[in-house]
Amino acid sequence: MNSSLFITVFLLLCWVSLCVCRDTVCIGSERETLLKFKHHLKDPSNRLSSWNATANSNCCQWDGVVCNIITSHIAELHLNTPFPTFDEDLVPNPLRTFDEDLVPNAYNYVYEELYEEYSRQAFGGEINACLVDLKHLNYLDISGNDFGSSPIPSFIATITSLTHLNLSHAGFTGNIPPHFENLSNLLYLDLSSNEFLGEGMPIPSFVGRMNTLIHLDLSNSGFMGIPLQIGNLSNLAYLGLSFPHLKFLDLSSNILQGIIPNVLENVTSLITLDLSSNQLKGPIPTSLGNVSSLIALDLSYNQLEGPIPNSLGNLTSAITLDLSHNQLEGPIPTSLGNMTSLIALDMSHNQLSELPRSLEKLSSLRVLVLSSNRFSGNPFESLITLSKLSHLDIGDNCFQGVVKEGHLENLTNLSEFHASGNNLTLKVGPNWHPTFQLTYLDMSSWQLGPNFPLWIQSQNKNLQYLAMSNTGILDFIPSWFWETFSPITLLNLSHNYIHGELGTTLMNPISINVVDLSANNLCGKLPSLSTSVVSLDLSSNSFSKSMHDFLCRSQDNQMWLEFLNLASNNLLGEIPDCWGIWSYLVDINLQSNNFVGKFPQSMGSLTKLQSLCIRNNLLSGTFPTILKKINKLIVLDFGENNFSGTIPTWVGERLLDMKFLILRSNKFWGHIPDKICDMRLIQVLDLALNNLTGNIPTCFNSLKFSIFSVVLWLKGREDEYKSFLGLVTSIDLSNNKLVGEIPSELMDLYELRFLNLSYNQLSGHIPGSIGNMRSLLSIDFSRNKLSGEIPPTISNLSFLSMLDLSYNQLKGKIPEGVQLQTFDASNFIANNLCGPPLPISCSSNVKVHNFDHNDKGSDRLGVNWFFTIIILVN
Repeated sequence: MNSSLFITVFLLLCWVSLCVCRDTVCIGSERETLLKFKHHLKDPSNRLSSWNATANSNCCQWDGVVCNIITSHIAELHLNTPFPTFDEDLVPNPLRTFDEDLVPNAYNYVYEELYEEYSRQAFGGEINACLVDLKHLNYLDISGNDFGSSPIPSFIATITSLTHLNLSHAGFTGNIPPHFENLSNLLYLDLSSNEFLGEGMPIPSFVGRMNTLIHLDLSNSGFMGIPLQIGNLSNLAYLGLSFPHLKFLDLSSNILQGIIPNVLENVTSLITLDLSSNQLKGPIPTSLGNVSSLIALDLSYNQLEGPIPNSLGNLTSAITLDLSHNQLEGPIPTSLGNMTSLIALDMSHNQLSELPRSLEKLSSLRVLVLSSNRFSGNPFESLITLSKLSHLDIGDNCFQGVVKEGHLENLTNLSEFHASGNNLTLKVGPNWHPTFQLTYLDMSSWQLGPNFPLWIQSQNKNLQYLAMSNTGILDFIPSWFWETFSPITLLNLSHNYIHGELGTTLMNPISINVVDLSANNLCGKLPSLSTSVVSLDLSSNSFSKSMHDFLCRSQDNQMWLEFLNLASNNLLGEIPDCWGIWSYLVDINLQSNNFVGKFPQSMGSLTKLQSLCIRNNLLSGTFPTILKKINKLIVLDFGENNFSGTIPTWVGERLLDMKFLILRSNKFWGHIPDKICDMRLIQVLDLALNNLTGNIPTCFNSLKFSIFSVVLWLKGREDEYKSFLGLVTSIDLSNNKLVGEIPSELMDLYELRFLNLSYNQLSGHIPGSIGNMRSLLSIDFSRNKLSGEIPPTISNLSFLSMLDLSYNQLKGKIPEGVQLQTFDASNFIANNLCGPPLPISCSSNVKVHNFDHNDKGSDRLGVNWFFTIIILVN
């Protein structure tokens, strides 16, 4: 019996060995299926060139094809396309070493090249139904391709032999075919990073009936809910809500809503839980503290609220905990000190208010992020023992107190220190040498002065980012500083009291990529730059003399500078005409200096320029024709100069990306060109305080506005209006010589917020449709010749906070409304009006007051109440 069994096993092994050793030859009908499948695919790089029956009839040797070595049936198709790896070395010098947000053009260029390479590799076209003929196919991977927003082919649900199916990153949209639940052998399903977007569509409930699944990935797919049936997937080990064996659950970057279910407490094997970047609300469930197996918990970027539950302190095995970007409040529980395995803890961007001393027990902690909360006191009382910390971020809190050498001496591994936006004072000896070596240091808003902090010289090995803005430094920049820190990427010493002649004390040109020395007391001539500088802000200092040496000294090397801000200095003379080597400039701000003369012709070479502000100088001449070449302009501010002539029609024809056009307080004359209405993206239009004549264009109703932030001078009060429902709009045509009626078409700008037509010679009635402009916050029609009654519809403007109709020829009763009677009576005087807020009863005989319509008033000479100032928001 034993001998017979031995012989049987021996013969079986010989047969298997023979099968393994011989070449696997594909089955002819399956070869024809592959050729038909290939015929319907788009293969731009000819990756399937080996699929050629003439050159090689054995399809088991074709690229991406795996056959069963025993049966010769096609078992696997590997047709995925990976995205190329981003290589920093592809970024041209000198932009390679600093943040890509500062050099979007270079990084975008590299990314576009990578994407083009990917597009040349990716399959597209049609996934033909002939695949169903591969009856023994158990592995299908077509991920990373581009099937053009087509739905997932429903026939895939009939290939019941499949155990592994990967359709991720393939451009599919629509619904997941419901018959997928028939894939009764499927162990691995990846549908991530597609666009399964329906109206409030949850993860389909039938997914919960695919109970053979071990791996399920639906991340980044736009789902808006988790079905209860997902809890039935009892074999799931990755992604899902199966209870006994689930280890990894990642539902991040979807649109999941509602509360986090308590059912998670039964997932006793869970190691990683990632629900980040959804729309989850409510409190963090106390039951999460019962999932003692958790090593990584990420609930960031949701809308969770309430206190952090004490029970989270039971997660003593946790290595990472991220609760950032929620609405959590109250103290950090003392119990979190029990999580002694924590390596990374992020509580940033909440409303937390108290830091417990128990954090000193977290001896393994390397990353601690507490920024943008409401913490107070001295944080280092709780952090003094955390010797392994390498990344510490306590920025934008209410911390206060004195930080001494002893508070910092144990932080020997610290490399990144983010601490701006607090009220802390560093009190150390003159010979203090920190025990750490930093790569990133931001102590802005600390009290570090009045002397320049000499201890910073010890951080000369690896430092890349140095910010000490608003730190009370009242001193010179030491001579050793520029040479010691020439390799760093960013320097911010703004809003201090630093003085000295920077241009004469520098031994070499500044080579730091991003430099902000604004709002100091620096004087003399401007410093010279090397080609590596990308952003320079020297605004609000006392630099004087000409720009010539700064701008024109070297015309041999192309400069990489993109952002230049020299506003609010005492620079003199003409703006030099040597901008040819500065062709990468995107943003120039020269406002509030003493420049005279004409606009330089060489600025026409700045074809990348998007923002140009030269307001409040003494420049003259006509509107620069050279600006025709700079057709990417978004912001153009020529206000408060001596420009004259007409506004050319080509402004509206060539500058089509314009959002902010500020020409106020010049000497422009003539009509407002109708072509200005072609600037369909315009957000702020300010032509006030000129000598413009004619009618207000009726085409203004074709303008479409959407603005992010402006600052307006309202009766001398500076207010910033940000993101009023995403829209803030302004038109100021005041203090001109405009005539005719207020166009009714102007009332079609329903999203307009600020409208100033005061100090003109407008006549006729106020359009009755003004009541449709329900977003208006401010109206000034004063000092015109408007007649008739105030339209009753004006009472519909419930958001109105300023209305001035004084010095016109209006008559009748002031309409009653929630807002109108709250305005000062002076806003209605010098008319023939009656009723509140005027102290004139409508039963009285009221005479029109005499006044001079041409009297421009004190506003003409002083600060105009509707003066629009552009704020550039990062």
